[in-house]
Amino acid sequence: MFDAMRAVVRRIPRGQVATYGQVAALAGHPRGSRQVAWALRQFDAGLPWHRVVAANARISPNMPPESSRKQRRLLKAEGLRIDKDGFIQDADDHFHNVGVRRDIRWSEG
Repeated sequence: MFDAMRAVVRRIPRGQVATYGQVAALAGHPRGSRQVAWALRQFDAGLPWHRVVAANARISPNMPPESSRKQRRLLKAEGLRIDKDGFIQDADDHFHNVGVRRDIRWSEG
């Protein structure tokens, strides 16, 4: 499972993001988004872990503050704009089309 997750994360191009759910589904574990979050903390520094975000296009508020700051810094360096609450601006322009996107954002209507 972890090798498959690494392979999926490595395929996310610079300036693009994928969701934890996308990574899990493409790694063959469609209900494994929590495992992806756990696994990303275990992986080597060379993996572009910062390109994996929550389904609502947000930097996870559950990660340690130093990791959150680092993810924000790395994503900004790749050209993404992120608001003060950690949401990626114009997120649909940055989602990498690697498969089914797990989108749980609700409409305002």
